[in-house]
Amino acid sequence: MLSALDHQHTVAPPGYSRWLIPPAALSVHLCIGQAYATSVYKNSLIAHFGASQTAIGIIFSIAIVMLGLSAAVGGTWVEKNGPRKAMFVSAVFWAAGFLVGALGIATKQLWLVYLGYGFLGGIGLGIGYISPVSTLIKWFPDRPGLATGLAIMGFGGGAMLASPLSRQLLSFYDPDYNSADASSVASGSALVWLFVTLGIGYFVVMMFGVANVRVPAPGWRPAGFDPATVAAKPLVTTASVAASNAIRTRSFWLLWTVLFCNVTAGIGILEQASPMIQDFFRDNGVSGVGVAAAGGFVGLLSLFNMAGRFVWSSTSDVIGRKPIYMVYLGVGMVLYALLALVGHAATALFVLLACVILSFYGGGFATVPAYLRDLFGTYQVGAIHGRLLTAWSAAGVAGPLIVNGFLDAQGKPGTLTASAYRPALFTMVGVLAVGFVANLLIRPVPERYHEPVAATDGVPVQPVAATDGVPAQPTAATATSGTTASGAPDGTEGSTR
Repeated sequence: MLSALDHQHTVAPPGYSRWLIPPAALSVHLCIGQAYATSVYKNSLIAHFGASQTAIGIIFSIAIVMLGLSAAVGGTWVEKNGPRKAMFVSAVFWAAGFLVGALGIATKQLWLVYLGYGFLGGIGLGIGYISPVSTLIKWFPDRPGLATGLAIMGFGGGAMLASPLSRQLLSFYDPDYNSADASSVASGSALVWLFVTLGIGYFVVMMFGVANVRVPAPGWRPAGFDPATVAAKPLVTTASVAASNAIRTRSFWLLWTVLFCNVTAGIGILEQASPMIQDFFRDNGVSGVGVAAAGGFVGLLSLFNMAGRFVWSSTSDVIGRKPIYMVYLGVGMVLYALLALVGHAATALFVLLACVILSFYGGGFATVPAYLRDLFGTYQVGAIHGRLLTAWSAAGVAGPLIVNGFLDAQGKPGTLTASAYRPALFTMVGVLAVGFVANLLIRPVPERYHEPVAATDGVPVQPVAATDGVPAQPTAATATSGTTASGAPDGTEGSTR
């Protein structure tokens, strides 16, 4: 049975529709997106273990760090073994994380929750996040931004489903738990059954993706698609770069900086969203925004985070990857400055500014795989993406540290006002400025880093027709081309040979 997971058994047969791939990817990303919903039961875990907020918050931090590390370390393995085996491994680790975490809750051993949801679940997060990316890009060479946006949108939307689901399950398992009361906490047994239910349920849903994911046959291309039209765009290459060479290029580290800056700025608001809106409209110690309204604001941010992943990444197919990041970072600087200076003037203005900022945050995640495909080709784009996600892990630490560090210096939680946030927000303007400059400096990858044709999928083969595509025999000129239409390599990077 496990042989069905092998790469050779995932090649799409004739007649397989490429539009089955986005739902397969979504089934994984919607499940692992639950990581953004851990705040729903955070207070219940604090009460159950008698631990501090920091001790419980470490669970999420471990998971995000392991996401980046497992994506970086396992990226090449994912490329070699294919999306089906990678999705299956992700599902096993993700489900095991919940089950081991449930054991930790049942026995009141917090270290088991660290090991389960944090360590094992984090590995499932990383492998699951990158597993469909290169597959989607190969199926949608004509619209890579749209394809990756459809899948990665699921990660942002996973919390929107998981939050109400978790509240309802806790209410079902503990009748005394009131999901509408922010101070209500669920019992330990309810938490155990919540973790068991989510672990089993998510495993079943992720198996849908495992069963339906396929890779295109060698040489396949969509009907009417001409690769030359894509290669004619700036910064788009027809060559291939291996992951081991990609990390030696200046372009990779500039893009790493771009993603780090964009995520650092966005996650700073996301992590502080609920108390932030209450503090901005606090007068004489009383906030004009209630707990319920603040919760609604967090949900709205999640919606814009999810929508931005699809809308902005799809827009990048039209205007290009470099210009869309100029929007994320350049316009983002203006929005952060406005939030700091006039965000307290009206609740509607504050909400509008924060929502657009979070849409840029989500868009940055969804657009970066297509940006990598443009720079490095499709050969090992999943492995390169995994290495780039270490920027997310670093930003997940840096963003909250910057914001919380400034707020701790301003006063105690529950007493802060809009002015307390200005130093942190202006710091984020500076962070985005660094990312803006890094994006401007990105250039085509020099030819010395390109792979020989025989080492990549560029070898001419007899393609297989499919419903959404037609057979296409790559020409020797196309397969061996090592230049980009955007200009000659800058030649400033050291040779790997």
